[in-house]
Amino acid sequence: MSEIAPQAQAGADDWSAAMSEQNASKEAATAAGDAAPAPVFEQFTANGTSAVQRTDLDMILDIPVQLEVQLGRTKIAIKNLLQLAQGSVVELDGMAGEPMEVLVNGCLIAQGEVVVVNDKFGIRLTDVITPSERIRKLNR
Repeated sequence: MSEIAPQAQAGADDWSAAMSEQNASKEAATAAGDAAPAPVFEQFTANGTSAVQRTDLDMILDIPVQLEVQLGRTKIAIKNLLQLAQGSVVELDGMAGEPMEVLVNGCLIAQGEVVVVNDKFGIRLTDVITPSERIRKLNR
């Protein structure tokens, strides 16, 4: 782990150097009286006219995702796995009363507790992970 920190720091230094170089070149161009450069890619509306495109979430609302609720985990040997039969009990690492993890496509988004409504299991969300917390976990 200690080897990663210097590499990350070096990457951050490279990034800040590139940003300051970019800002310096923009300031030099402005001081010289150059016009702002044209965008590389133009954005177009549905009818083909150039315009700034508004964010439209409707395009992604129907994309299916995998939602799973994890009660707990365990590791067992294959020989023990092959001995499992109806009525067998497998001990999990989750404790009774502990919140369960809610994952979307394998990414933790919330924690909750089990509820039973009309003889069906469900989960009541007790803690939702904010987008900034999710990004912070990805950067680790």
